[in-house]
Amino acid sequence: MTQKYLPLKDHETPVKVLFTGYLCAVGMGYFFALLQILFTHGMADGKFGLSVDDIVYSYYGNRSGTVLETQLNGAMKENATEDQRFKIIQWVRDGAELNDYKSTGIAAIVEERCVMCHSPEAATGVPDFTKFENLKALAAEDTGATFSSLTRVSHVHLFGISFIFMFVGLIFSFSETTSNKYKCIAIGMPYVFLVTDILSWWLTKVDPMFAWLVILAGMGMGVSFMFMWVFSILEMWAYRPIFIEGGGIYGQKLKALLAATFTPERRAWVLSVLALAMDKSREQWVNTISPLLKDLLNRLAKRSDGGA
Repeated sequence: MTQKYLPLKDHETPVKVLFTGYLCAVGMGYFFALLQILFTHGMADGKFGLSVDDIVYSYYGNRSGTVLETQLNGAMKENATEDQRFKIIQWVRDGAELNDYKSTGIAAIVEERCVMCHSPEAATGVPDFTKFENLKALAAEDTGATFSSLTRVSHVHLFGISFIFMFVGLIFSFSETTSNKYKCIAIGMPYVFLVTDILSWWLTKVDPMFAWLVILAGMGMGVSFMFMWVFSILEMWAYRPIFIEGGGIYGQKLKALLAATFTPERRAWVLSVLALAMDKSREQWVNTISPLLKDLLNRLAKRSDGGA
């Protein structure tokens, strides 16, 4: 069959440098994005490291407290001393009244610790604490991310990350060490995980049980990105030592081992096990997951009817 594209290893060196520069840049960007998640969402529960509680607090909220309390005990914990945080939280629990704002020293703490970021010159979406009413609004029950902020972040992520994966996938499409079937899967899966990730934010906002989906979708995007990134770099700069001299020898050994291990009888057994697993999964869907989703939809419908 005539090849319809030029493999990565056969591209001219300037093109390889262009592709490599882009992959290295977005790879660093992905790394810093993960760090940013750890220092924002990953501190929502006051402990470093991303957990299900972090996701729940970020999107569903901590309904047992106020927004200010959640932030002061979470992502903003390092921005004020323990005594200052205690005074602000006490003021919030006492009703966050304007009369006590200056007399108790809260205004001075906010001016010293908060206004440097929460000011009119700050980034879009950050509340302006130079106005008391904005601070007062955060003394209400913590219901997590607002629908307006979710809308803003969702469309930014969908546009921006889609472009990143488009160019990474385009470069990876010139690879030749994987079949077209697996290339299609690798190129398409990041978009599936991206859409799932965005939708899971909204679902977690409604019900905290979907917090696990946020983590799984994010992990899926990361694995897809790393798979395409690594294979693209290796094929451009180390094709012969990795895939011919290394992969050729060990690849043949692995192929012979698999052929000896998975005899026709064993393949038939594996297929029967997979069929049984599929039947069990279908049964689990019908008896457990489907009723749970129906119940959730009914609850959402009752909420919308009550709101109307």
